[in-house]
Amino acid sequence: MASLQIVLFDICGTECALRRDAVRELLPLPHLRRPPRLPAPVAGFFNLGGSAVPALGLDVLFGLSREATSSEADLYRHLILVEGLTPGLPTALLVDRVEDVQTIPADRLFPVREEGTLNGCVEAEIDLDGRLVHLLSLERILLAGERQALSELNRQAQSRLDTWSATA
Repeated sequence: MASLQIVLFDICGTECALRRDAVRELLPLPHLRRPPRLPAPVAGFFNLGGSAVPALGLDVLFGLSREATSSEADLYRHLILVEGLTPGLPTALLVDRVEDVQTIPADRLFPVREEGTLNGCVEAEIDLDGRLVHLLSLERILLAGERQALSELNRQAQSRLDTWSATA
């Protein structure tokens, strides 16, 4: 691998990245609907062209503490739309801010042992001009049971959306 294109983003002051080919779209933060009794990491659902899409708060999922935020700070939050987190369904990752898309030379990537991180979700560390950036593995962000639960929640949200669409 000569180089790797990445999407850089911030979660509670922690710089992270995803492989660019894992990212479908970068979106401003829409209004999220949050039905009662959702698991804490699910920030809510939004309607994307008739499809209910879950948004996962990576800060909550990773147990990162957020300082008191103002509504102005929320203006800069983004969703990273990805495929492959849950089988056959798009999922959005809620982050504080998408910072950049960059191409990184392979000699700046340092592999991380899978057992050394939560769910093994960090696949490598990136030296970015002296800053350490965590390259996340999309396939390992959620446990199998979490994927299954999220798929069921998505099915319920889609069913509700379809019911309301049928009456319009």
